[in-house]
Amino acid sequence: MGDLATQVAEARAAFERRFGREPQIIARAPGRVNLIGEHTDYNDGFVLPVAIDCQVLVAAAPRPDRTVHLYALDFEAQSSFSLEDIQPDEEQGWSNYQRGVGWALQEEGLDLMGLEAVITSDVPIGSGLSSSAAIEVSIATAWKLLSGFELDPVRLALLCQKAENEFVGANCGIMDQFISVLGQRDHALLVDCRSLDYQLVPVPRGAAIVVADTMKRRGLVDSEYNARRRECEEGVQLLREHISGVRALRDVTPQQFAQHAERLPPVIRRRCRHVIEENARVEGAVVALDVGDLASFGELMIASHRSLRDDYEVSCRELDVMMEAALKVEGVYGSRMTGAGFGGCTVSLVREKAVLDFRERVAAEYEAIVGVQPQIYVCRASDGAGAVRG
Repeated sequence: MGDLATQVAEARAAFERRFGREPQIIARAPGRVNLIGEHTDYNDGFVLPVAIDCQVLVAAAPRPDRTVHLYALDFEAQSSFSLEDIQPDEEQGWSNYQRGVGWALQEEGLDLMGLEAVITSDVPIGSGLSSSAAIEVSIATAWKLLSGFELDPVRLALLCQKAENEFVGANCGIMDQFISVLGQRDHALLVDCRSLDYQLVPVPRGAAIVVADTMKRRGLVDSEYNARRRECEEGVQLLREHISGVRALRDVTPQQFAQHAERLPPVIRRRCRHVIEENARVEGAVVALDVGDLASFGELMIASHRSLRDDYEVSCRELDVMMEAALKVEGVYGSRMTGAGFGGCTVSLVREKAVLDFRERVAAEYEAIVGVQPQIYVCRASDGAGAVRG
């Protein structure tokens, strides 16, 4: 991904130009890619993301009053507000993520300082790599560093999710904020989205995480995402009539589902089958990583994509072409769409020696079929949010 030192220098220089002084802190929060476990989070299920080495940076310094001045370097746009009365900005919609975090932190009873901040990012927007969560977590981290309050990492993630749900109005699950806060270098993070228990899972050496951006932006995702949530909730109501103790689809085993699947309408049946089997795939993927069985992990990735395509129906032509092109390259363990769907990125697990061949062949085949040149990133599992030193 991008060079962090260069990004830091650019953020620092932009702050000095904009505000006439040096920033006091630079906070960082990473984007993420989900290795497996898609559309399971809002069904109380399991996910297995990694934080990646692209990030949002916030260069900031405190103000003596309760005013916040934001400058988005990548948009060359500014927005200001008072912490005494935080309202959405309809003209500068990008600032609502920072405003929402300020609102949520104060709702928690935390005392925030006014600040001046420059924001910059190399997380591709709309690609499914969770730029919004990285924006939220980075500004929350900046406020934490400047204001000096203590906040449990899980609570910080939950407050950032609250900002996106209740202030911005996007009904996201907890995964994106969670991994942006709690990621660790060279590890994936198994998250139980009901209990919020989590477990670090080492990513074996010798394999690269390769993200391929289809360059198709996710125009249908909001309405279809909400429709899938409703369909899953309907499935829970129907399955609860036959299986005791079902609060969410994570409470239904594949064996129980097989016994009762025919009682469900066809569309609801397909949606439920994806979520129930995807949870089982996540658990199998953790076992495979624990023993270094990359071949089995890759097979689970492929099964995940096909389920998302056929049962959950959130893939698209571009994602399918990218995934199938990846599987033709020797040294690819597995590949799948990642994120909410209808565009964005695939993630592939690739033998390190095959990465160059992957980049050349997949890009060429995708461009030949789709007519668009993709962006392909070789990622490393990285640390979660914090201060940037130096």
